[in-house]
Amino acid sequence: MLAFIARRIAIGVVVLLGATFIVFMMVAIAANPLAELRASNDPNKEFLIARTTDLLDLDMPPVLRYFKWLGNLAAYLWGHGTFGTSIVDNQAVSAQLVVAVPTTLKLVFGSVILAILLGVTVGIVTALRQYSSFDYMTTFFTFLFYSLPAFWVAVLLKQFGAIRFNDFLADPKIPPWVVALVSVIVGGVAAMIAGGRARTRVGIGGVATAATAAVMIYVSATGFLLRPGLGIVGVTLTGVGVAFALTALNTGLGNRRALLASLSTVAAGAALYIPIQYAFLYASWPVLLGLWATSAGVGIVAGMAWGGDDKRVSGRTAALTGVVMSVFVFADRLMQAWPAYVGHSRVRGRPIGTIGAVTPELEGTFWLGVTDTLTHLILPTTALVLITFASYTRYTRASMLEVMNADYIRTARAKGLNERTVVVRHAFRNALIPLATVIPIDIALVFGGAIITERIFAWRGMGTMFIVALREGDIYGVMGYFVITAALAIAANIVADLIYAGLDPRIRVNA
Repeated sequence: MLAFIARRIAIGVVVLLGATFIVFMMVAIAANPLAELRASNDPNKEFLIARTTDLLDLDMPPVLRYFKWLGNLAAYLWGHGTFGTSIVDNQAVSAQLVVAVPTTLKLVFGSVILAILLGVTVGIVTALRQYSSFDYMTTFFTFLFYSLPAFWVAVLLKQFGAIRFNDFLADPKIPPWVVALVSVIVGGVAAMIAGGRARTRVGIGGVATAATAAVMIYVSATGFLLRPGLGIVGVTLTGVGVAFALTALNTGLGNRRALLASLSTVAAGAALYIPIQYAFLYASWPVLLGLWATSAGVGIVAGMAWGGDDKRVSGRTAALTGVVMSVFVFADRLMQAWPAYVGHSRVRGRPIGTIGAVTPELEGTFWLGVTDTLTHLILPTTALVLITFASYTRYTRASMLEVMNADYIRTARAKGLNERTVVVRHAFRNALIPLATVIPIDIALVFGGAIITERIFAWRGMGTMFIVALREGDIYGVMGYFVITAALAIAANIVADLIYAGLDPRIRVNA
């Protein structure tokens, strides 16, 4: 394993050196950062030309400039100096990356995770319901979202997801016709997903319709959007639902020990709900990470206590339940900060941001800051999810259909295994193998900057850094961007190979 990783890293370094040389030469030959200065009437023109020439080493041949830049990069990696100064703001490229990388990471992380979860889930369901109404409907919408221009989606989200929604929050009363329409749509989709006999589909659709209508009426009547909250009752009930759902997926509800371990984890979370509220008074990201780690630990302990002969499976199911429940506890605390955020003098009752990553000059508690960050993430994250999750849906559907028709799936069914075991334990794992190539590389590419989304929502991330540097002929800014994205692409390929070995026992990385 270590020899394989070392060998791949060595090959990756060689590829990276070749790629950086080619890109450096292309930008050095094509870009002319002095053209605009020479055509200007600025009285300091000669000084600016001399400064730009000195910053970019324009008095040296491109090849020598590359090796000087490479030497500076090597020195920077060893902790000495910098690997170039940007002419855009006369700032070190490394300092630009310190700002751009976390901004893009914050934007991309949530959208990629959501796109993968939604895409894989919908892809599996459409494969299991092949040629059903739900399959046709999903195919239509996935191709529609995939073909939509990113700028158009972003503009629509600004208009209806921010401006109109902020207006709606002034008096958040949901009209009866909206309640009826949304409830019928949700019920219809639930019926299509359920499959089975007509009576079963109608029953599930009716329950989903009634539940959706009840939730929307409650939200409208209580002003939930202005004063949201789950409370200990809501968190506990949600945790119980999560425990049943995860047990059904992971082991089946017939595994009583796994279900009891998950429910015990929920009970522990409910008992600790009040003490956690006091711990939240000193909240920080390390504290929250500790909370999630503790939740997983409680689940593992519960699994060991209830596990019987299969403690590992029970512990895994209970740990997942604990983590998900801790997420709802975190969400409940954010909801408690919502009224203070909406009423803040810098927000002025319009909480869904359309520009930038944060609200300027917003001062307040940790929870106010987290709420502000999340409200600014809603629109760009939604735009990226709508566009990217379609590809994951199609990949998963195609892979799942191929696996479900394999001989070993028919053998598993012939042995008498139930459908959940066949799908989750046998088909799903093998269906992920093609996705192991797509997902890591997609993450690396998206991390390079959602250029259009960043520009529309005024996020100063990697994409914006690249566009500005390329427009100004700032070769060191372009190379700083390229080094990060190229290194991530190489790392993504290595990770994909390791995932192959984890998913398919026939593949060995030390072969």
